Amino acid sequence: MRRRFQTGRMSLDLTHTGGEGEYARWELLHEPSDVGRFLGIVIGGEPPRVRRADVPVVLELRAAITVAARTVAAGGQPPADAVATVNEVAARPSLVPRLGVDGEVRLEAGTASQAASTIARDAIDLFGSPLVERIRVCAADDCGLLFVDTSRPGRRRWCSMEWCGDRAKKRAAGRRVPEGAIE
Repeated sequence: MRRRFQTGRMSLDLTHTGGEGEYARWELLHEPSDVGRFLGIVIGGEPPRVRRADVPVVLELRAAITVAARTVAAGGQPPADAVATVNEVAARPSLVPRLGVDGEVRLEAGTASQAASTIARDAIDLFGSPLVERIRVCAADDCGLLFVDTSRPGRRRWCSMEWCGDRAKKRAAGRRVPEGAIE
């Protein structure tokens, strides 16, 4: 990946690994090893064990979360089939959290099915909370990443000020006409 933007929500981070249609060009999950590697990144722990049969389940979950989040960001309700997929995957056993002596919570290594369940439960937590109204799509024309606007005023437009926001500011600065200049 050229850059790795983490939203702080496992469910939205999974959506940044590619997809179908216009998102196919960003596809990162081709083989079980790819799925394991990126699930490890998304869950912030050891890559889970992935069987070939796990790949379609992870891709289906990603598609459901993507459709639900983009629909919500556009002002709609998550489609019933997307909600059903998220609920079905969440009903499976999830990864086990462990408290470390340093006070950090880590997820125990497990299977792709458990990792998918953990991510689906994060989606349920997100879509069932007031934060659902703050799911956004980055306003940069060449980005489109999903994120949760946790800013106090709730008017964040960019996935990251260090990347898309900075580029937008630089573009805007280059287009400004000085006061008193004739256009």
